[in-house]
Amino acid sequence: MRLDPVSAGTSWLVDGSLYVFRAWHSLPDDFHDRDGQPVNAVHGFTRFLCELLERVRPEHLAVAFDASLTSSFRNTIYPPYKANRELPPPELEYQFRQCRAVVQALGLPLMIDHSYEADDLIGTTVWSMRAHGFRSVIISADKDFGQLLGEHDEQWDYGRNRRWGPEGVFEKFGVHPPQVADYLALCGDAVDNIPGVPGIGAKTAAILLGHFGNLDQLLERADEVAFLSFRGAARCSASLKQHREQALLYRQLTRIALDAPGLDHPDALRRGPAPAEAMAALCEQLRFGPLSRQRLLALSQD
Repeated sequence: MRLDPVSAGTSWLVDGSLYVFRAWHSLPDDFHDRDGQPVNAVHGFTRFLCELLERVRPEHLAVAFDASLTSSFRNTIYPPYKANRELPPPELEYQFRQCRAVVQALGLPLMIDHSYEADDLIGTTVWSMRAHGFRSVIISADKDFGQLLGEHDEQWDYGRNRRWGPEGVFEKFGVHPPQVADYLALCGDAVDNIPGVPGIGAKTAAILLGHFGNLDQLLERADEVAFLSFRGAARCSASLKQHREQALLYRQLTRIALDAPGLDHPDALRRGPAPAEAMAALCEQLRFGPLSRQRLLALSQD
């Protein structure tokens, strides 16, 4: 499904870390740079990025990366946040740096920050571009991004070639984009180590938000939940009253920040200089094959 863009244009925002991890897990450790360092994730990520640029030919695009799993503002307010994830090994950290180098060598805008995650950088940019009359296409499979989608926006799971707008969010989760953060706060998100409110699963969270609209109204009217016609409604009401503060805390974690240091003007998403000699040197260091070098050099001069 394709949505018609608004008149000003389209901003393409890439969740870079996701595609580095996908390449790391999908390609064998058979690629090494001139220093003998593994670069399988760099090769996979570069192929993805080249294909995307060749396919879309974007005028406005940026790539966002996560700087750390332990230093975001969410870790400050809730130390267990993402504590279930292992830190990337040193060889993957090295590859992240090289993936960022590829992005910069192509002259593409890059977003990274130690206090905010890639989600926040993308979210803030989506909000800013909307004020300039731009629609946004978020290239990621991450469910959290559903909360950002406005009428003309899309999310694109590039690897599976699936694209959806706001109605696709409702089809997947039973809630509308403005309700996604509340939904995840209620039912939890195991990927990010957010437990959610005990006794409330995905279906129940969708039922509650469908009835009350948002988390604030739900918590204010928690007594009414006991009288709704679904199994376990009384237990659910009690759990909401008992875990009110936790639910509000979890929403701070699940809500994408819109005041992060993203890009605030369409010109900031335009390609910058991409000297051919710098790209050639990077290709040599990473030991890219002839086809990859040809694609990168062509794209750097595009």
